[in-house]
Parts: sequence; structure tokens; C-alpha cells
Amino acid sequence: MSQRDTLVHLFAGGCGGTVGAILTCPLEVVKTRLQSSSITLYVSEVQLSTVNGASVARVSPPGPLHCLKLILEKEGPRSLFRGLGPNLVGVAPSRAIYFAAYSTAKEKLNGVLEPDSTQVHMASAGMAGFTAITATNPIWLIKTRLQLDARNRGERRLSAFECVRRVYQTDGLRGFYRGMSASYAGISETVIHFVIYESIKRRLLEAKAPQNMDEEEEVSKDASDFVGMMLAAATSKTCATTIAYPHEVIRTRLREEGTKYRSFFQTLTTVPKEEGYRALYRGLTTHLVRQIPNTAIMMCTYELVVYLLNG
Repeated sequence: MSQRDTLVHLFAGGCGGTVGAILTCPLEVVKTRLQSSSITLYVSEVQLSTVNGASVARVSPPGPLHCLKLILEKEGPRSLFRGLGPNLVGVAPSRAIYFAAYSTAKEKLNGVLEPDSTQVHMASAGMAGFTAITATNPIWLIKTRLQLDARNRGERRLSAFECVRRVYQTDGLRGFYRGMSASYAGISETVIHFVIYESIKRRLLEAKAPQNMDEEEEVSKDASDFVGMMLAAATSKTCATTIAYPHEVIRTRLREEGTKYRSFFQTLTTVPKEEGYRALYRGLTTHLVRQIPNTAIMMCTYELVVYLLNG
């Protein structure tokens, strides 16, 4: 891969991640709140006045729409964009690193294993995920802390710089890497996603290959290809997200301020014991509603930018 090709993949990956993050930020805030152990953020004041500490864990958390309503009523619409700053700072380099690492690893592995095989896509996705997670985890920890910082209207909100200082004062540099073990476990989602995506993408290209089109028809062909890529991304991400979702809840719990959760496996056993196995899938609906269009937008933007720059 030439230096220009690497830069194209870096830029395209960054553009795709940024566009998706901006459009779906409110859904991510709701998802993170639902995943949190701080149930007092989501139950009404009437409920809180009628339960004691021992029974709080048995109060059923609200659904996505109820959570959205509570955020709007108590905190205002600006809270739906909490953490957007770190998200925008992190999403471009994260996706850029990911796509560049994925493309580079796939090219190298194609010379060792069967070219464009399932094994190549799986190993490439895993290596890319590990690289991106290790490089950007501190940014995502700050983003999660800001999204969980619920303040009523008029109260001074926690800034990203204040959050950084608090994390460092409390846990030192290690504090910025909380939840990274859960992110590593989440690489399985990335692997499943890209294996299915590349398979569908290859089949779409094979189906188009035999067709002979003139120059006018080529434009239509390209447009239909982008729609096909978007559908491929949405389908693959739905399957992968549903299978690997519990790591998302565990990661949020590990990143909470003052959390009692200490490790991936300790959290994996503690959450079901205290709240039931359904707690490991809390926020899944919101996550799917957000992740499917976000991934489709991201992948389609990536393919479009690469096409335009290489055209």
C-alpha cells in the first residue's frame, strides 16, 4: 500500500466516524445512562421517596423514551450532547487508526494466508481494534464520565478538563485506562461485523462484475453500490452488536466515577447477581437504534470518500 493510499484510508475513516458521531450523539447519551449502575438518575422522585437503599436495585429502570424524557425535563436538551467534545476529538483519530490498521493488516496477511479469506478479515479486524482501543481509551473514558454527569438545569456542568484532573487526582494515569479490558473483549463484535460486511461487500461486487455498462449507466451503478454498502454495514453490525453487547454494559460500569467494579470478570459476575441477567442487556434497544444508522453512515461515508479521492 502506497503512502497516498494510507492517507486516503486515514482521512476517509476519520470523516466517516465524525459524521456518524454528530448525528447520533443524543442516542449514545441515553444508552450510556441506561447502562449505568446509578439507577437514581432514571427513577422518578416519587419512586425514590418510597424505597430504601436495600430495595433500590429492584426498581425497574425506565425504557429509552422515559430516560430521554427525564433528561429533557431535569437537565435540558444540551445534556443530550454531553461528551460530544471528547467524542469529536477521539472519533476521527480512532476510526482513522482503525481503518488504516485494518487495510494495512489485510494487505500483509493476504500475502501469508488465502487472499481475502475469512481468516484474513477476522485477523485484520482484531488487530485494528486492538490498536485503536489502546491508543484512544483515555478519550472514551472522559466521554463516558461526562455523559454520566447528570446536573439539573442551571447547575454548573463538569468540563472535560475538570474531568481529566479528577481522574488523574483519584486514580493517576491508570485511571484513564479503566474499561479497556471490556473494550478488548468487544473486539469480538468488530471481528464478527467486518467478516459479515466484507462477505456481503464481495458478493455485491461479484454480482455487478459481469455487467457491461456504458458511461451513463456507470454513475447509476456507483450510486446503487453505495446503497448496497450501507445495507451490508447495517446488517453485519446488527448481528455483531446483539451477540457481544454485554461488554458495553461492563465497560460503562468500569468507567463510572467511584465505581465498585474492579475488573471485567468481577463485573460480569456481580451485575447478574445483583440485578439479574437482563441488566447485561440494558440499553440494547437504544444501542441498536443508534449503532445501525451510525455504522451505515460511517461505512458509506468511508467508501464514498475513498471513491472520490481515488476517482
